[in-house]
Amino acid sequence: MLSTLPADTGHPSRTTTSAPWWRDAVIYQVYVRSFLDSTGDGIGDLAGVRAGLPYLRKLGVDGIWLSPFYPSPQHDHGYDVADYCGVDPVYGDLAEFDRLVADARRLGLRLLLDIVPNHCSSEHPWFREALAAGPGSAPRSRFHFAPGRGPDGAEPPNNWRAMFGGPAWSRVQEPDGTPGEWYLHLFTPEQPDLNWRDPAVGDDFEQVLRFWLDRGVDGFRIDVAAGLFKHPELPDSDDPGADERARDAVNQLAWNRPEVHGVWRRWRSVCEEYTARDGHERLLVGEVSVPTAREHADYVRPDELHQAFFFDLLSAPWDADAFRSTITEAIRDIAGTGSTVTWVLNNHDQVRTVTRYAGEPGVEGSGLGAARARAAALLMLALPGAAYVYQGEELGLPEVLDLPDEVLTDPIFHRTGSRKHVRDGCRVPLPWSGHASPFGFSQGMAGTRPWLPQPEWFAEHATDRALADTRSFWHLYRESLQLRRSLPQLGEGTLRWLDAPPQVLAIARGDGLICAVNFGTEPVPAPVPGSPLLASGPCPDGVLPPATAAWWTAECPTS
Repeated sequence: MLSTLPADTGHPSRTTTSAPWWRDAVIYQVYVRSFLDSTGDGIGDLAGVRAGLPYLRKLGVDGIWLSPFYPSPQHDHGYDVADYCGVDPVYGDLAEFDRLVADARRLGLRLLLDIVPNHCSSEHPWFREALAAGPGSAPRSRFHFAPGRGPDGAEPPNNWRAMFGGPAWSRVQEPDGTPGEWYLHLFTPEQPDLNWRDPAVGDDFEQVLRFWLDRGVDGFRIDVAAGLFKHPELPDSDDPGADERARDAVNQLAWNRPEVHGVWRRWRSVCEEYTARDGHERLLVGEVSVPTAREHADYVRPDELHQAFFFDLLSAPWDADAFRSTITEAIRDIAGTGSTVTWVLNNHDQVRTVTRYAGEPGVEGSGLGAARARAAALLMLALPGAAYVYQGEELGLPEVLDLPDEVLTDPIFHRTGSRKHVRDGCRVPLPWSGHASPFGFSQGMAGTRPWLPQPEWFAEHATDRALADTRSFWHLYRESLQLRRSLPQLGEGTLRWLDAPPQVLAIARGDGLICAVNFGTEPVPAPVPGSPLLASGPCPDGVLPPATAAWWTAECPTS
């Protein structure tokens, strides 16, 4: 155990409710290779996660979601899976995983795994078998193999482009040594897409779910949950470059196909089978990137996924009208299915809020960005539904923007040569203590080089400093999570908009709590007289400063 980790002071109990635990849960996303390194090799591991559990319990989250730790050649840091039922030696082994499950359960923390059903690694036995079997074989039907176009089949089967840049097809050499068929990969060539029209794929993944459920996990975060099925004829796209431009415009022939909902119904039935055995609800939460909240709602119907990340709040600009519109649409369309909205402001694929909200590219740790990030967090945790927090968010970590090209590992950079969408900056290993790298990330290993270099200014955000400073991001998250558990107005329930000045949002939760956020540049009168129960920054009586959010307990107006 790291000496810098706080002593366990107990996990506050949630207000007693008969509703399933996940409906208003706050889950902490652990990017395993960047959380805590127990071996001194510069890469986080499962033993490191286990050592950090008391810290997460003290923070007050309900559970954790682990990024992929399965055996993998690491072309996309674990999202290229070579074995869905194992542990990569760099992260530990199944015995260490079982110890992690046991410790999480003892501390009252739920444990979710990241599962990747859209594609596997080109080193997975399924794909190796497909290559060896040749055209027309049953093993090849697990993937999207097709003959090329043009003379000698030298052109890809269609014009689709990959999410990470370049063509979405690669040609293979057949067992006899001749140029042969092409296979589809919507991310990288090392991540061949699985063909979910082959029943064997669905059967295999059901066994994967059961393998981990039998080991005691509480559910799964599903990667690329709007993917899986492609148009059966694989026709040309009218907009072949859509996927390369990011997820706001995707190839509708390859994403969000109606057939995918049958998969989630099957997975839901597996989870409910386990729930019926012991009364403990298992959770499915999907990474669903679709154009509208109404389409998003289709994934969380009562017999499909329990939750799906609502990314629109993450992508909303710092503007009161944008936030209000986004929140209103989510509650109207998603909560109407009987599910709850799953809010998120950060994750392992996005620029961190402190930098995103700073308003000036290249401003690391800007005071404005930090103030806005604190206010957005307090608003998110006041909204009805569930919330996911990405590691380091509770430390106010900015994005690391100046990683040199030679250390970048993101396949987006290596496929495109552009830093525009590179994700390494939010994945730099966490600072735990001290004044120099590795900042306690590698236990007792002074001089260890983390897999991505940590900047000197990480010292300002180290966990030990955050715990000692009652004004830190960490204490804001800790206090808001404590209140979220103890106040019946928060968590699941209804929301009412209150009258407020321009660029101010004010919501009422239940009959006794108000949250207000000032998105403007000037102080405004507070919606409730007196000092707030909790504020994201200095908040004098009767005034709500710019880039500040606050919670008040008071009799809420009726309109």
